[in-house]
Amino acid sequence: MQIEILQLIEGARQARGLAVVIDVFRAFSTACYVMANGARTIVPVGGLETAYRLKRHWPDAVLMGERGGLKQPGFDYGNSPTHARDARFDGRTVVMTTSAGTQGIVNASGADEIVTGSFVNAGAIVEFIRRRRPEHVSLIAMGWGGKEEAEEDTLCAEWIAAALQGREFPGGFESIVERLKGESGTNRFLDLDGEPDASNPRSDFGLCLALNRFPFVLRVEPYEDAEGARAAEVGEPLSGLRRIDV
Repeated sequence: MQIEILQLIEGARQARGLAVVIDVFRAFSTACYVMANGARTIVPVGGLETAYRLKRHWPDAVLMGERGGLKQPGFDYGNSPTHARDARFDGRTVVMTTSAGTQGIVNASGADEIVTGSFVNAGAIVEFIRRRRPEHVSLIAMGWGGKEEAEEDTLCAEWIAAALQGREFPGGFESIVERLKGESGTNRFLDLDGEPDASNPRSDFGLCLALNRFPFVLRVEPYEDAEGARAAEVGEPLSGLRRIDV
């Protein structure tokens, strides 16, 4: 198994084999909390306008996401695992667009298979990859807005790579937590607004670093349901995240 760590949107475009699109703070941590709380599927899209068009087609859909870390006008939720943890999404379709994570999915068109990546389900990702036994694994660290490297995403890629290779991560997971608590640029999103009911509550930090909290992966698949014809009117192919228990 060949393992490659790639960076940002350009890295997503280079991905091949089985791709893991990693966004720890916060898209693909949030997505796991959403699916754990009953969502039928998450439809990841690149553009805000696509999200708004889908909401017009699917009035009952939940709009979730951010730009610059902040919830957008008309959205039901931002990109906070705290808010997702405290909500119920039973049977709902969630349309999600973020500055980094969902952009990686949209741009990883050369990969054979795509799953999302974060620490909250890192163990499940490793087990899923071992079972699939791909020849090539692309670990894509999406970074800050898909344009600037973020330490937490690179560390998550390195953690997954080490586990796949049967190596211990130097210093263990606690060393990662301490690094991210310190001088890392990770804390930028927390500085936007720290109040509990804000877009970026400080509790997000711990929830995004709840290692192996969820025993499932989220795999990207073509979006199909009874409303597929209406989805086609949006003018672009749609994908959905499917929960696969490991």
